[in-house]
Amino acid sequence: MSVDLVVRNCTVVTPAGRSPDSGVAVEDGTIVAVGRSDRLPDADRVLDGEGNVLVPGVVDCHIHNREPGLEYKEDWESATRAAAAGGVTTVVGMPNTDPVIDRPEHLELKFERGEASAHVDFQSYAVVTSENLDLIPEIDEAGALGYKIFLGSTVGDVPPPGDGEILEAMERIRETGKRLGFHEENGEIIDYYTERFKSEGRNEPIDHSHSRPVIAEREAVERMLTFAEETGAKIHMFHVSSGSAAEAVARGKTRGIDVTAETTPHYLWFTEDVMRQKGNVARVQPPIRDADERERLWDVGIDDGAIDCIATDHAPHTPAEKLVDDPFGNTWDAISGFVGLETEVPAMLTFVDRGRLTLEEWVRRHSTRPAQVWGMYPQKGSLQIGTDADFTVVDPDREWTLEDRTALHSKNCVTPFEGESFTGRAVATVVRGAVVAEDGDVVGESGYGTRVDVD
Repeated sequence: MSVDLVVRNCTVVTPAGRSPDSGVAVEDGTIVAVGRSDRLPDADRVLDGEGNVLVPGVVDCHIHNREPGLEYKEDWESATRAAAAGGVTTVVGMPNTDPVIDRPEHLELKFERGEASAHVDFQSYAVVTSENLDLIPEIDEAGALGYKIFLGSTVGDVPPPGDGEILEAMERIRETGKRLGFHEENGEIIDYYTERFKSEGRNEPIDHSHSRPVIAEREAVERMLTFAEETGAKIHMFHVSSGSAAEAVARGKTRGIDVTAETTPHYLWFTEDVMRQKGNVARVQPPIRDADERERLWDVGIDDGAIDCIATDHAPHTPAEKLVDDPFGNTWDAISGFVGLETEVPAMLTFVDRGRLTLEEWVRRHSTRPAQVWGMYPQKGSLQIGTDADFTVVDPDREWTLEDRTALHSKNCVTPFEGESFTGRAVATVVRGAVVAEDGDVVGESGYGTRVDVD
C-alpha cells in the first residue's frame, strides 16, 4: 500500500498525550493512519519530521482579513499566506469589512473571494446589528460559522443593537444552533472616558489604554452572561484581555451558562508598560492590561480553565495608520490593532518552554477547542482517521528573534512583537494533505484553501 504523504519521525501531540517516534499518513486529503513511524505505509512523498512535534492544525478563530473593501490593509491571499507561514491551517474572518458581513449576499461575497485566493481553509462570522435581526435565519443558511455583536466602539464603527434587540438576536440565533460572540466592552463607559481624556489633553498611548478600563470589559461580559442565562443562547467572549473578565466568564460557566472565551498571545505576553515602551504600535482594543490583570488572566483563564481558545485578533493596518514614524504621537490619531498570525505559535511555544503550560494544553486551546467551540470538530482540530489532514509541525527548541517585521507575509506587518525573542517555531504547515509552508516559506498555491462546511 502506498499513500500520498507520510510525515514521520515526530512526537505526535494531542490533548490526550504524546507519542514519540510517530507520524501521520495521508491519502486524498484525509488522515488514514496515525502511529509509529516504522509502521506507517510507503508514500509518494515523505517528510522527515527530524524529531520535531506534530500537532493537529492550528485554528485561529479570530482574524481580520479586511476583504472585501479594505484590501489596502490586507486580503484573503495575504492573510492566509501569513497563516500558512505561521503554522495556522484554518482561520475565521471577522465581519467588520466594507460592506460589513450583515446579509447573505455579503457573506457569499466574502466566501467567493476566499475561494479564489486563500492558502489555508477559512470561515467567516456575520455581524448582528439593529438592521438585520430578521436576516439571521438566512445568514445561517448561507453558511456563517457564527455571529458577532460589537458592544463598544471599535474599528469600523459598527453600531451595537440595543439591549432588547440583543435579547431577540440571542433567541433567533439559539434556534440556528450557532454561537454568538461579542466584542465585550461597555460603549458608554469608553465614550465617556475618551471624551474626558481628550478634553484634558491626555493624548499619550497609555491614555488610550486607560480610556477603556477593565470595568468596561467586565460589565459587558456580565451583562451578556445574564442575557444568555435568560435566553439559553450559546455565547462567546472574543479577545478577553483581563483577569477580571476571565473571572466573570468562570462564574458564568459555574452557573451553567454555555459560554466560551478566548484570549490572545499579546494579552498573555505584554503588560500595559508596552504602551510606554513601543507606543501606538501596541494600541489595541481591548487594551493590554497591567501586570496584576495579566497574572490573573493566566491564573483564572489558563490555569483554572476559564479561557477555552487562543486566537490572535490579527488586525493589519498601514504604518501610517499606526503612527509608526511617530509612535508616541497623539494616540487619538492612531488606529487600534496589529498583526499576529506569524507570532502566535512562537509565543505559545515560548510559554510552553517557560513552563506556563504543557504542549497538550497548548494544543487543546489552539486547535481542538476552537474547532469544537465553532462546530468544525473533528474535521478540524483533531488527528482522527478520516478527517481533514491538517497538521502543524513545530520545532519547540528553535530560538529566534523577530528582528524585522517586514520579514512577515501580511500586506502590513506592524506588531509589538517586533524585537521580541521566542523559543519555538512552525517548520511545516499541511492543509488537507498539501504542504503549504516549509520553514516559513509559503510553497502552496493561492486558491487552494476552501471554506469549511458547518451544519
